[in-house]
Parts: sequence; C-alpha cells; structure tokens
Amino acid sequence: MSAPFAFSAGTGLARTPLPAKACDAHIHVYDSRFTAVAGASLHPPDATIEDYRSVQQRMGTERAVLVTPSTYGADNRPMLAGLAQLGSQGRGVAVITGDEPAAELQTLHQLGVRGVRINLSLGVLHQPSDIEKVARRIAPLGWHLQLLMPLEQLVALLERLRVLPVELVFDHFGRVTPGLCGRHPAHALLLELLGAGRAWVKLSGGYLVSPDHDTDDPQLLPLALSFIDAAPDRVIWGSDWPHVTASAGRHPMPDDAAQIDALARWAGDGQQLEQILVHNPQKLYGFDALTES
Repeated sequence: MSAPFAFSAGTGLARTPLPAKACDAHIHVYDSRFTAVAGASLHPPDATIEDYRSVQQRMGTERAVLVTPSTYGADNRPMLAGLAQLGSQGRGVAVITGDEPAAELQTLHQLGVRGVRINLSLGVLHQPSDIEKVARRIAPLGWHLQLLMPLEQLVALLERLRVLPVELVFDHFGRVTPGLCGRHPAHALLLELLGAGRAWVKLSGGYLVSPDHDTDDPQLLPLALSFIDAAPDRVIWGSDWPHVTASAGRHPMPDDAAQIDALARWAGDGQQLEQILVHNPQKLYGFDALTES
C-alpha cells in the first residue's frame, strides 16, 4: 500500500476539476478471505472500498464500476460485497461460466451488475469458444460483454464478434499499444466496431499499454484520440485501481491524479471530458435506471 493514498503513487490531487457524477469505470477489490482460482497469476494484497474512497476523492470521481478480477474466476462475492458498499453510485461487471441458472443472473442484475467480462489474456476460466455461449446467456438482460485478449486473437475472432447478440466493451485500450496505433489490424477492427455502434472502448490502464508504463506517456495521446475521434459517445475511462500488476512488481505504481489529468488532455475540452466520464458510462451502465438512495 502506498502512502498517503492506497495503491496509488504521488501525493497531490488531480488538477482537473471533474463534472458531477464522473465515473471511474474500471476498478477491482481484493479480499484474502476468498480463495483465488487455480492457476491465477495475480495474488495482490487486500484492497477495499474503504481504501479506494480516498483515491476516489483525490481524483474527483463519484461513481465507480467494479469488475470481478481474474484472480477469483467466477466467484463474484468480493465484487458484490464492494458493490453493496458503493450503493447507487456503483455498478458491477461479473464473471460467469454461462451455466448459471437464469434466477442467479437476475439476482446479479438486481444487485447492479450490467455486464460480464471474459479475460483471455490473464484468465484461466474461459476459452474463445465460450464467447458465444456467455453472450447468449446475458443478451436477455441487456448486459454487455467486456473482452480482453491478445491482438492476434481479437483479429482471428472478428467474424464471430460481429454477430454476437450483445454490445462489446474492450478494456485497456483493447490492448493496442501506441506503436501499433494505425498499424495493426486489431486497431482497425476496434475502430470499425466503434463506428458501427457495436462496441465501446475503455481508456483504462494506459500505463499497461505504454512502453514506459507511464500514466503520463505522451505516446498515449494519438492512441486515445483515435478512439475518441471515431466514436466520442462510445469511449469511457477507468483507473484500473488498485493496479495489481504494480503490486506484483511488474512496473511502478501509477499516480491516479496524473491519470485524470492525462485524460483531460486526451479529451481536449470540458464538454468532451463530461461525455467520457458522465454521459457515456451513465448510458452503458444504466446509472439512472436504479433509484438513487
């Protein structure tokens, strides 16, 4: 844990004032009371909603989307416990096998889940053949399918992704690195899906795709703009707190205030920033569909 902010480098507040209802659309919680799934590669220290609150205040966001991490497989209990703490200001992205009873999925919906993630990069639960099965199960609920996978795999699955009965969300810039911006067919595919209204892109974990693992990497600007320019109403942002790959020693701990200020530069103006942080996540996650408490 970093001081004075949990799992977050730096000491200052974000310089960019954020609009009301700004949403951090990609965070995780970790709780050692729950067993990691066999084969999990990341075993970070406990990271709680209480830890996140100070980081949230530092950034200036109000809403958050909790994503079940690969560490727990399809055990959504840590995510749901955090979601209960967030209340009406939180939404969830679960992990499922696709074999769950319909009643269980309906309960997840009532608790604030609005999507399901398939992680083919770090996950040990799913194979590409599971994508259609999971998509069919969640389509009646109006959920989206959040995907993370190697770029070559994304290209290979293009035709299958085009006909899925759900909208797609690609986190962490779709795993496109700055050096591949405009040069890799996966980048062109993402832009095509965005333009067709079939997909969303999360500008989350910029430090993961930066060759320098830098939250403030200027090389991220043209990559971010490629998505924003293609479909400004289908881009969202997430901090990726608590940055578990940093806890694992793979790169320095990111500065979340610097991440906010970098996003402001990518957005270019306050109206675009509000679109990315408020209006887009409000639509995707249905924040106004539940009674505010």
